[in-house]
Amino acid sequence: MAVGRSGVVAALDIGTTKVSCFIARIDGRGMIRVGGVGHHEAKGLRAGAIIDIDAAEEAIRAAVDSAERLANETIDEVIVSFSGGYPASHTVGIEIGVHGRQVTDLDVNRVLAEARAHVEPGDNEVVHAIPVGFTLDGTNGIKDPRSMHGSRLGVNLHVVTAATGVLRNLDTCIERGHLSIQRRVLSSYAAGLACLVEDEMELGVTVIDMGGGTTTIAVFAGGQLVFADGIPVGGNHVTNDIARGLSTPRSHAERMKTLYGSALPSPTDEKDIMEVPLIGEEDAANATHVPRSALTGIIQPRVEETLELARDKLEAGGAVARAGQRVVLTGGASQLQGMRELAARILDKQVRIGRPIRISGLAEATAGPGFSACAGLLLYAARNPQEAIATDLPGDMGNRFARIGRWFKENF
Repeated sequence: MAVGRSGVVAALDIGTTKVSCFIARIDGRGMIRVGGVGHHEAKGLRAGAIIDIDAAEEAIRAAVDSAERLANETIDEVIVSFSGGYPASHTVGIEIGVHGRQVTDLDVNRVLAEARAHVEPGDNEVVHAIPVGFTLDGTNGIKDPRSMHGSRLGVNLHVVTAATGVLRNLDTCIERGHLSIQRRVLSSYAAGLACLVEDEMELGVTVIDMGGGTTTIAVFAGGQLVFADGIPVGGNHVTNDIARGLSTPRSHAERMKTLYGSALPSPTDEKDIMEVPLIGEEDAANATHVPRSALTGIIQPRVEETLELARDKLEAGGAVARAGQRVVLTGGASQLQGMRELAARILDKQVRIGRPIRISGLAEATAGPGFSACAGLLLYAARNPQEAIATDLPGDMGNRFARIGRWFKENF
């Protein structure tokens, strides 16, 4: 596989609760060396969408500045992940005539251009356009049709879209920080690149990236992203449920969730008593005391709902068969105790927690599930040339299909 990019690369993961930035140097062999890491509490976002552009810009600047200082680099462009904007996907299939001769680069360019012409995103914007397989005279599963003979050349183009307004607001926020955007990548897609092993990608696997305000889904099969979707529910909803249910400040609700929370009950829950400060009460003597079972009773229904919504998205999108029997949970909200076991029960699949295993040298604090998407952006830049033919950002339309031929020459 050819290297997609070399030199200094900056990855920016903008989540509802955390903004992360990794700056790495990629050598000519595609080896990644992370030199700087920065992260900051996200502000001004809800469900992955900007609601306060000034606050969001400040958080992005803080994360980027921290990474720049550690890396001793100054960056001016980033690869950015997104999770908001209600991402959705569909596949476009198209065929053209090649008159029984050998397939050329021009034919590949032409069939891809024809497929793109049939994409109808409506009010949304195309973010990914991935060829997931070519056909030649009805024969499926061809990765590179060049030099093969046939009469009808076809392609299945997997298209991922998201709400234009959400994406443009994100662009504006980043550009106000004097950064240009090289590419946007769906967070669950990026997380999958960091967390999955090759066999999982080939045989079929579902990645569920559980963030603070959103949960995004990506299905990989045959080594490619074949389905994507998203749900505007995440870990913040669990925190809010705890705050409301126990009448405690959100900061303490988050602390309780992190330290004592579980998605599944345990036999000792009734015996474990927790002190819960009440909203507006300054005197600690007025705090209430509740068993841990009360906390679990609030958390479990919300987590079950999130996983059931993810299951429904897979079923509605016809992705269950391609998704195989494996699920990888990642993202900060996936770290909740009991999450893996509850997901296995609801999704009826083998489940593991995913961490960025494909990038070595990360510090322990940044090598957990919460940083999978950011790490995956670096891998996207270095080792995922299939996305070299994805939709370009506005203003970079002219040479898109000219690059397709170069991509094939570099990779096959």
